[in-house]
Amino acid sequence: MMKRFFAALLVCVMVISLVACGSKSGPGKNSVLKTGVLRVGMECAYAPYNWTQADDSNGGVPIFNSSDYAYGYDVMMAKKICETNGWTLEIHKLDWDSIPIAVQSGEVDVGICGQSITAKRMETVDFSDPYYYASIVTLVKADGKYAGATGISGFGGATCTSQINTVWYDVCLQQIEAVNIIPAQETAPAMLVALESGAVDLVCTDYPTALAAITAYPDLKLMDFTGTEDNYKVSEEEINIGISCMKGNTGLVSKLNDVLKTMTNEDYEEMMKAAIAVQPLSQ
Repeated sequence: MMKRFFAALLVCVMVISLVACGSKSGPGKNSVLKTGVLRVGMECAYAPYNWTQADDSNGGVPIFNSSDYAYGYDVMMAKKICETNGWTLEIHKLDWDSIPIAVQSGEVDVGICGQSITAKRMETVDFSDPYYYASIVTLVKADGKYAGATGISGFGGATCTSQINTVWYDVCLQQIEAVNIIPAQETAPAMLVALESGAVDLVCTDYPTALAAITAYPDLKLMDFTGTEDNYKVSEEEINIGISCMKGNTGLVSKLNDVLKTMTNEDYEEMMKAAIAVQPLSQ
């Protein structure tokens, strides 16, 4: 009898363990696949991908638990996904570092926030197919010492920075020889302020962010060495931008990819141009 008791107890423990483990992946009870509400995490401070604005002009969407609105390329993409699937869109404003955690925990369904699809990130979240391809470039002062550089080797001696936990800071800046890399900035706007104020000589970022920056700060110059040997060495995963989802939520990833398959690179570029055209200059 005692052996049977312990055997039964062991089975119960195993079942409970399996259920508990299973609850850590796949769609949770609040998933959009069950509620019809797509909860999207983004900074709302990363033009032209996403930003905060005071009203619903140009198609802005209310930010959850806020009187403000969000808009930008990521919001445009989220709206298209929701319209296609008949979902309601809910924008959650989160710090950059907290977005992956919110996706993992199920606080939000997806991160649509200009994230590159890296192997490191894929250890904790799943990704859709790319919804943008962003080459990596450099911003400098147009009248500054480094405005005449013809490649990244021409940036020697510069003081530089970028945004925290990005390929720009973790991978690209490290490839410039003899530079002074100061601590990473919390946000893309903070990175641009550091350059505009003269705290640094250059920042590394992606092409859309740089295009938005030179609109806001006409005294900056965009340095794009794409296609040359004297450029940042990055893999495809580091410049493909995707939508992050909870690990194991294959149903949601499939829904996202079904929408993305209907779009072309030209569609993405036109959407990005539209976002840049209406971005707030302060972001």
